[in-house]
Amino acid sequence: MLSGIKILEIEGLGPAPFAGMHLADLGAEVIVVNRPGGQKTPGLPQQQILDRGKRSIELDLKNPNDIKVVKALAAESDALIEGFRPGVMERLGLGPEILNTVNPALVYGRMTGWGQTGPMSKQAGHDLNYISVSGAAWYASDAGSPPFTPPTLVGDIGGGALYLVIGIISGVLNAHTTGKGCVVDAAIYDGSAHMMNLLMTLRQSGGFVDKRNASVLDGSHWSRAYLTSDGGYMSVQCLEPKFYAEFLSCLGQSDNPALADQYDQAQWPEQTRIISDIFKSRTRSEWEQVFEGTNACTAPVLSPEQASKHPMNDARQVWLTEGDTLQAASAPRFSGTPVKAAPSIPERGEHTIEILAELGM
Repeated sequence: MLSGIKILEIEGLGPAPFAGMHLADLGAEVIVVNRPGGQKTPGLPQQQILDRGKRSIELDLKNPNDIKVVKALAAESDALIEGFRPGVMERLGLGPEILNTVNPALVYGRMTGWGQTGPMSKQAGHDLNYISVSGAAWYASDAGSPPFTPPTLVGDIGGGALYLVIGIISGVLNAHTTGKGCVVDAAIYDGSAHMMNLLMTLRQSGGFVDKRNASVLDGSHWSRAYLTSDGGYMSVQCLEPKFYAEFLSCLGQSDNPALADQYDQAQWPEQTRIISDIFKSRTRSEWEQVFEGTNACTAPVLSPEQASKHPMNDARQVWLTEGDTLQAASAPRFSGTPVKAAPSIPERGEHTIEILAELGM
């Protein structure tokens, strides 16, 4: 869908390379500038899923000759992605003002935690820090427990990478019309707060309050995960009364008066205890069979490996295994475009000579 769009990515961590991968998945040509000497961040492999579908060139951003190569690449790119703290690219001589003189239509995508401005903009931080200050982590716990969030998903990916992708596509569309590029200030702090607007809509009518475990999707017995007898979990979120009634029917509890009032918050703790005991009576697999094909809004909680073996994956091919690497397929899907095998992951610097030759360098 993005065929013909060229993206230049400066190597970074987490949300920035995810955004580059997503754009490559959507058909853009992405060149990632890797620093020489290999990946030095603990825990990360030399060849990463986040670099699939990209071409890699190794350049030293402290070398004036390599800086010239970056500028030459920027001159023929639609957009650039960088994920450094504010001021780093400027000190390297690659800030948006300089590259704008090289390519006035360049969309300059900046991925940070706190944003380019504000009292915390130059502070170090990570996913949980950003979504804590933005308000997005507030409901991520039971009452009396410290908030917890799924690693990277709410902040780095949801509030960061995906907003950077949206910003870049919007900026490129505008540049194709006006001939003028722009700077996309994609802050995880901003994006994670923006994602809260669905909950803030519920708040308008009292459906969400500041107190944890006291809102329609937070703390009720019909919106949580339950432990099964074999140590597995089943997720439940039957918000509407008709789905709640089907849920109780599947549990064999349709006539239990203690569970009849779905929305009485005072009863939620006891109702949660009752349902918790019921779920502990069977294995996750047994409960899957009970709820299969129903509208009880109940589903197993699976690991990625388990998800790859689920019947849904047989039909949708969401999880793919290339070699010994498990990874998720591109999303969303487009009519007339079949699901493809995951693109290859380049070695660092694999395309250096090829790209320099294309630049006549």
